[in-house]
Amino acid sequence: MAKRSGITISRQIMDSQRLHPEATGDLTGLLSELIVAAKIISAEVNMAGLADILGQSGSTNIQGEVVQKLDEFANATIKRRMEQCGYICIMASEEDDGVIPVLEGYEGKYALAFDPLDGSSNIDVNVSIGTIFSIHRKRSAGASGDESDLLQKGADQVAAGYIIYGSSTMLVYTTGEGVHGFTLDPSVGEFFLSHPDIRIPERARYYSVNEAYTNYWFEPTRRYIDYLKEIDPDSGRPYSLRYIGSLVADFHRNLISGGIFLYPRDSKSTDKPDGKLRLLYEAAPMAMIVREAGGLAITDDGRDILEIEPAGLHQRVPLIIGSRADVETARRFLTG
Repeated sequence: MAKRSGITISRQIMDSQRLHPEATGDLTGLLSELIVAAKIISAEVNMAGLADILGQSGSTNIQGEVVQKLDEFANATIKRRMEQCGYICIMASEEDDGVIPVLEGYEGKYALAFDPLDGSSNIDVNVSIGTIFSIHRKRSAGASGDESDLLQKGADQVAAGYIIYGSSTMLVYTTGEGVHGFTLDPSVGEFFLSHPDIRIPERARYYSVNEAYTNYWFEPTRRYIDYLKEIDPDSGRPYSLRYIGSLVADFHRNLISGGIFLYPRDSKSTDKPDGKLRLLYEAAPMAMIVREAGGLAITDDGRDILEIEPAGLHQRVPLIIGSRADVETARRFLTG
Protein backbone atom coordinates (compact mmCIF):
# COMPACT_ATOMS: atom_id res chain seq x y z
CA MET A 1 0.00 0.00 0.00
CA ALA A 2 1.35 3.43 -0.94
CA LYS A 3 2.38 5.72 1.89
CA ARG A 4 -0.20 8.40 2.53
CA SER A 5 0.83 12.03 2.89
CA GLY A 6 -0.92 15.26 3.81
CA ILE A 7 -3.41 13.48 6.08
CA THR A 8 -5.19 15.78 8.53
CA ILE A 9 -6.14 14.65 11.99
CA SER A 10 -9.82 15.03 11.12
CA ARG A 11 -9.38 12.67 8.17
CA GLN A 12 -7.44 10.20 10.34
CA ILE A 13 -10.17 10.13 12.98
CA MET A 14 -12.90 9.68 10.37
CA ASP A 15 -10.99 6.86 8.68
CA SER A 16 -10.59 5.14 12.04
CA GLN A 17 -14.31 5.46 12.66
CA ARG A 18 -15.09 3.75 9.35
CA LEU A 19 -13.21 0.67 10.57
CA HIS A 20 -15.91 0.28 13.22
CA PRO A 21 -19.36 0.12 11.59
CA GLU A 22 -20.96 0.07 15.05
CA ALA A 23 -19.46 3.46 15.93
CA THR A 24 -21.93 6.32 16.47
CA GLY A 25 -19.46 9.11 15.78
CA ASP A 26 -19.57 10.44 19.35
CA LEU A 27 -15.90 9.72 20.07
CA THR A 28 -14.99 11.34 16.75
CA GLY A 29 -16.97 14.41 17.74
CA LEU A 30 -15.39 14.51 21.19
CA LEU A 31 -11.86 14.33 19.79
CA SER A 32 -12.73 17.03 17.27
CA GLU A 33 -13.83 19.36 20.07
CA LEU A 34 -10.58 18.72 21.92
CA ILE A 35 -8.68 19.58 18.76
CA VAL A 36 -10.43 22.94 18.55
CA ALA A 37 -9.56 23.63 22.20
CA ALA A 38 -5.94 22.69 21.46
CA LYS A 39 -5.76 25.22 18.63
CA ILE A 40 -7.17 27.97 20.83
CA ILE A 41 -4.75 27.20 23.67
CA SER A 42 -1.83 26.92 21.25
CA ALA A 43 -2.54 30.37 19.87
CA GLU A 44 -2.67 31.81 23.38
CA VAL A 45 0.54 30.05 24.45
CA ASN A 46 2.35 31.45 21.41
CA MET A 47 1.11 34.95 22.29
CA ALA A 48 1.84 34.64 26.01
CA GLY A 49 4.69 37.13 26.19
CA LEU A 50 3.03 39.70 23.93
CA ALA A 51 -0.34 39.45 25.66
CA ASP A 52 1.21 39.94 29.13
CA ILE A 53 -0.36 36.80 30.54
CA LEU A 54 2.81 35.35 31.96
CA GLY A 55 3.16 35.07 35.70
CA GLN A 56 0.74 34.05 38.39
CA SER A 57 -2.91 34.76 39.04
CA GLY A 58 -2.50 34.80 42.81
CA SER A 59 -4.82 31.84 43.41
CA THR A 60 -3.93 28.19 44.04
CA ASN A 61 -5.32 24.97 42.62
CA ILE A 62 -6.52 21.95 44.60
CA GLN A 63 -2.94 20.66 44.72
CA GLY A 64 -1.82 23.80 46.59
CA GLU A 65 0.21 25.02 43.63
CA VAL A 66 0.09 28.64 42.47
CA VAL A 67 -2.00 28.81 39.30
CA GLN A 68 -0.55 30.60 36.29
CA LYS A 69 -2.82 32.88 34.30
CA LEU A 70 -2.31 30.70 31.26
CA ASP A 71 -3.43 27.69 33.35
CA GLU A 72 -6.72 29.41 33.99
CA PHE A 73 -7.18 30.24 30.33
CA ALA A 74 -6.50 26.65 29.24
CA ASN A 75 -8.77 25.25 31.94
CA ALA A 76 -11.63 27.60 31.06
CA THR A 77 -11.21 26.98 27.33
CA ILE A 78 -11.54 23.20 27.64
CA LYS A 79 -14.49 23.44 30.03
CA ARG A 80 -16.35 25.85 27.74
CA ARG A 81 -15.80 23.66 24.68
CA MET A 82 -16.78 20.44 26.43
CA GLU A 83 -19.71 21.44 28.65
CA GLN A 84 -22.05 21.79 25.69
CA CYS A 85 -20.46 19.54 23.07
CA GLY A 86 -23.00 16.78 23.72
CA TYR A 87 -20.44 13.99 23.89
CA ILE A 88 -19.55 13.81 27.58
CA CYS A 89 -21.58 13.34 30.75
CA ILE A 90 -19.03 14.58 33.30
CA MET A 91 -15.49 15.91 33.41
CA ALA A 92 -12.70 16.56 35.88
CA SER A 93 -9.72 18.87 35.71
CA GLU A 94 -6.43 18.74 37.55
CA GLU A 95 -7.11 22.37 38.46
CA ASP A 96 -10.56 21.82 40.05
CA ASP A 97 -11.50 20.21 43.33
CA GLY A 98 -14.59 18.23 42.34
CA VAL A 99 -16.31 16.94 39.24
CA ILE A 100 -17.40 19.40 36.56
CA PRO A 101 -20.95 18.87 35.23
CA VAL A 102 -22.01 19.53 31.66
CA LEU A 103 -24.93 21.73 30.71
CA GLU A 104 -28.34 20.17 31.16
CA GLY A 105 -29.58 18.64 27.94
CA TYR A 106 -26.06 18.14 26.56
CA GLU A 107 -25.18 14.92 28.37
CA GLY A 108 -23.20 12.38 26.33
CA LYS A 109 -21.76 8.91 26.87
CA TYR A 110 -18.13 9.66 27.73
CA ALA A 111 -16.24 11.00 30.75
CA LEU A 112 -13.26 13.32 30.31
CA ALA A 113 -10.35 13.92 32.69
CA PHE A 114 -7.69 16.46 31.74
CA ASP A 115 -4.66 18.41 32.87
CA PRO A 116 -5.19 21.72 31.04
CA LEU A 117 -1.58 22.89 31.13
CA ASP A 118 0.99 20.45 32.43
CA GLY A 119 4.39 21.95 33.24
CA SER A 120 2.98 25.45 33.77
CA SER A 121 5.82 26.38 36.15
CA ASN A 122 7.97 26.50 32.99
CA ILE A 123 5.80 29.04 31.19
CA ASP A 124 7.94 32.06 31.92
CA VAL A 125 11.16 30.39 30.68
CA ASN A 126 9.62 29.23 27.39
CA VAL A 127 9.97 25.47 28.03
CA SER A 128 7.52 23.15 26.29
CA ILE A 129 4.26 22.61 28.17
CA GLY A 130 1.16 20.65 27.25
CA THR A 131 -2.40 19.47 27.72
CA ILE A 132 -3.12 15.85 28.68
CA PHE A 133 -6.50 14.12 28.32
CA SER A 134 -8.13 10.80 29.20
CA ILE A 135 -11.49 9.48 27.99
CA HIS A 136 -13.64 6.72 29.51
CA ARG A 137 -17.06 5.40 28.61
CA LYS A 138 -19.92 6.40 30.88
CA ARG A 139 -20.96 3.57 33.19
CA SER A 140 -23.37 5.25 35.62
CA ALA A 141 -27.16 5.10 35.23
CA GLY A 142 -29.19 8.10 34.12
CA ALA A 143 -28.29 10.94 31.80
CA SER A 144 -25.98 12.88 34.09
CA GLY A 145 -22.63 11.36 34.91
CA ASP A 146 -21.09 11.07 38.34
CA GLU A 147 -17.68 10.51 39.92
CA SER A 148 -17.77 6.77 39.18
CA ASP A 149 -17.54 7.52 35.48
CA LEU A 150 -14.15 9.14 36.09
CA LEU A 151 -12.84 6.72 38.72
CA GLN A 152 -12.05 3.93 36.28
CA LYS A 153 -8.73 2.22 35.82
CA GLY A 154 -6.51 3.25 32.95
CA ALA A 155 -6.89 -0.09 31.18
CA ASP A 156 -10.52 0.88 30.48
CA GLN A 157 -9.71 4.14 28.71
CA VAL A 158 -11.12 4.43 25.20
CA ALA A 159 -8.72 7.20 24.22
CA ALA A 160 -5.86 9.24 25.63
CA GLY A 161 -3.51 11.86 24.33
CA TYR A 162 -1.63 15.08 24.82
CA ILE A 163 -0.90 18.31 23.01
CA ILE A 164 2.61 19.68 23.40
CA TYR A 165 3.17 23.39 22.86
CA GLY A 166 6.81 23.84 21.90
CA SER A 167 8.75 25.00 18.85
CA SER A 168 5.76 23.53 17.05
CA THR A 169 2.42 22.37 18.43
CA MET A 170 1.95 18.63 18.21
CA LEU A 171 -0.97 16.39 19.14
CA VAL A 172 -0.33 12.74 20.00
CA TYR A 173 -3.22 10.38 20.69
CA THR A 174 -4.37 6.78 20.74
CA THR A 175 -7.75 5.08 20.65
CA GLY A 176 -6.20 1.69 21.33
CA GLU A 177 -5.06 1.10 17.75
CA GLY A 178 -1.57 2.55 17.70
CA VAL A 179 -0.20 5.98 18.50
CA HIS A 180 -0.16 8.79 15.96
CA GLY A 181 1.33 12.28 16.07
CA PHE A 182 0.08 15.35 14.23
CA THR A 183 1.84 18.69 13.87
CA LEU A 184 -0.10 21.94 13.63
CA ASP A 185 0.48 23.98 10.48
CA PRO A 186 -0.32 27.50 11.72
CA SER A 187 -0.62 28.85 8.17
CA VAL A 188 -3.79 26.83 7.60
CA GLY A 189 -4.77 26.05 11.19
CA GLU A 190 -4.78 22.28 10.69
CA PHE A 191 -3.00 19.33 12.27
CA PHE A 192 -1.24 17.12 9.71
CA LEU A 193 0.01 13.58 10.26
CA SER A 194 3.74 13.85 10.92
CA HIS A 195 4.46 10.77 13.06
CA PRO A 196 2.37 7.76 11.99
CA ASP A 197 2.33 4.62 14.15
CA ILE A 198 4.83 5.78 16.76
CA ARG A 199 6.85 2.97 18.35
CA ILE A 200 9.05 3.68 21.33
CA PRO A 201 12.44 1.91 21.11
CA GLU A 202 12.61 -1.29 23.16
CA ARG A 203 15.63 0.03 25.05
CA ALA A 204 17.45 3.35 25.03
CA ARG A 205 20.37 5.12 26.68
CA TYR A 206 18.55 8.01 28.29
CA TYR A 207 16.90 8.51 31.66
CA SER A 208 14.82 11.41 32.98
CA VAL A 209 14.65 12.07 36.71
CA ASN A 210 15.15 14.98 39.10
CA GLU A 211 18.48 14.06 40.68
CA ALA A 212 18.18 16.94 43.14
CA TYR A 213 16.14 14.47 45.21
CA THR A 214 18.89 11.83 45.28
CA ASN A 215 19.46 12.13 49.05
CA TYR A 216 15.74 11.63 49.67
CA TRP A 217 15.22 8.62 47.41
CA PHE A 218 14.63 5.24 48.90
CA GLU A 219 17.51 2.77 48.52
CA PRO A 220 16.10 0.77 45.52
CA THR A 221 15.75 3.97 43.48
CA ARG A 222 19.32 5.03 44.28
CA ARG A 223 20.66 1.61 43.33
CA TYR A 224 18.86 1.71 39.98
CA ILE A 225 20.12 5.19 39.07
CA ASP A 226 23.65 4.24 40.13
CA TYR A 227 23.35 1.20 37.84
CA LEU A 228 22.40 3.43 34.90
CA LYS A 229 25.49 5.56 35.48
CA GLU A 230 27.93 2.65 35.66
CA ILE A 231 30.33 2.26 32.74
CA ASP A 232 29.56 -0.95 30.86
CA PRO A 233 29.87 -0.54 27.07
CA ASP A 234 28.57 -4.07 26.45
CA SER A 235 25.20 -3.14 27.93
CA GLY A 236 25.09 0.40 26.58
CA ARG A 237 25.85 2.09 29.88
CA PRO A 238 26.35 4.69 31.16
CA TYR A 239 22.99 6.23 30.30
CA SER A 240 22.76 9.97 29.70
CA LEU A 241 20.52 12.21 31.78
CA ARG A 242 17.88 14.18 29.88
CA TYR A 243 15.52 16.02 32.23
CA ILE A 244 13.35 19.03 31.46
CA GLY A 245 10.99 19.05 34.43
CA SER A 246 7.82 19.09 32.35
CA LEU A 247 6.15 15.66 32.14
CA VAL A 248 4.75 16.25 28.66
CA ALA A 249 8.11 17.40 27.32
CA ASP A 250 10.13 14.63 28.99
CA PHE A 251 7.63 11.95 27.97
CA HIS A 252 7.39 13.17 24.39
CA ARG A 253 11.16 13.11 23.91
CA ASN A 254 11.38 9.59 25.31
CA LEU A 255 8.41 8.40 23.24
CA ILE A 256 10.14 9.48 20.05
CA SER A 257 13.78 8.72 20.93
CA GLY A 258 13.48 6.11 23.66
CA GLY A 259 14.22 6.40 27.35
CA ILE A 260 12.80 6.04 30.84
CA PHE A 261 11.16 8.71 33.00
CA LEU A 262 10.99 8.34 36.78
CA TYR A 263 9.07 10.29 39.39
CA PRO A 264 9.39 7.94 42.39
CA ARG A 265 8.34 8.44 45.99
CA ASP A 266 10.89 9.97 48.32
CA SER A 267 11.30 10.47 52.06
CA LYS A 268 11.18 14.27 51.78
CA SER A 269 7.63 14.48 50.45
CA THR A 270 5.81 13.68 53.68
CA ASP A 271 2.79 15.64 52.45
CA LYS A 272 2.74 13.58 49.23
CA PRO A 273 3.64 10.06 50.37
CA ASP A 274 2.43 8.48 47.12
CA GLY A 275 4.42 10.72 44.81
CA LYS A 276 3.53 13.91 42.97
CA LEU A 277 1.92 12.94 39.68
CA ARG A 278 -1.84 12.45 39.40
CA LEU A 279 -3.20 9.10 38.31
CA LEU A 280 -6.23 10.32 36.34
CA TYR A 281 -4.76 13.37 34.65
CA GLU A 282 -1.15 12.38 34.01
CA ALA A 283 -0.08 8.80 34.77
CA ALA A 284 -3.00 6.82 33.32
CA PRO A 285 -3.28 8.62 29.95
CA MET A 286 0.49 8.55 29.43
CA ALA A 287 0.49 4.85 30.39
CA MET A 288 -2.10 4.07 27.71
CA ILE A 289 -0.09 5.96 25.10
CA VAL A 290 3.18 4.25 25.97
CA ARG A 291 1.54 0.82 26.03
CA GLU A 292 0.12 1.32 22.55
CA ALA A 293 3.59 2.42 21.40
CA GLY A 294 5.21 -0.73 22.82
CA GLY A 295 6.40 0.66 26.14
CA LEU A 296 5.43 0.18 29.77
CA ALA A 297 4.37 2.21 32.82
CA ILE A 298 4.60 1.04 36.44
CA THR A 299 4.73 2.43 39.97
CA ASP A 300 7.93 2.27 42.01
CA ASP A 301 6.64 -0.87 43.70
CA GLY A 302 6.11 -2.63 40.38
CA ARG A 303 2.36 -2.25 39.85
CA ASP A 304 1.00 -1.68 36.37
CA ILE A 305 -0.29 1.89 36.21
CA LEU A 306 -3.14 0.84 33.92
CA GLU A 307 -4.47 -1.66 36.47
CA ILE A 308 -4.76 0.73 39.42
CA GLU A 309 -8.34 1.36 40.54
CA PRO A 310 -8.59 5.09 41.36
CA ALA A 311 -9.71 5.91 44.89
CA GLY A 312 -10.16 9.65 44.32
CA LEU A 313 -10.11 12.34 41.66
CA HIS A 314 -6.73 13.65 42.73
CA GLN A 315 -4.98 10.44 43.70
CA ARG A 316 -1.21 10.59 43.26
CA VAL A 317 1.08 7.78 42.17
CA PRO A 318 4.80 7.25 41.61
CA LEU A 319 5.49 6.84 37.90
CA ILE A 320 8.15 4.87 36.03
CA ILE A 321 7.43 5.01 32.28
CA GLY A 322 9.16 4.53 28.95
CA SER A 323 10.99 1.92 26.88
CA ARG A 324 9.78 -1.53 27.89
CA ALA A 325 13.16 -3.19 28.51
CA ASP A 326 14.34 -0.24 30.58
CA VAL A 327 11.18 -0.21 32.68
CA GLU A 328 11.43 -3.97 33.25
CA THR A 329 15.02 -3.51 34.44
CA ALA A 330 13.87 -0.75 36.76
CA ARG A 331 11.14 -3.03 38.11
CA ARG A 332 13.72 -5.64 39.07
CA PHE A 333 15.74 -3.09 41.03
CA LEU A 334 12.74 -1.44 42.66
CA THR A 335 11.00 -4.64 43.74
CA GLY A 336 14.01 -6.91 44.34
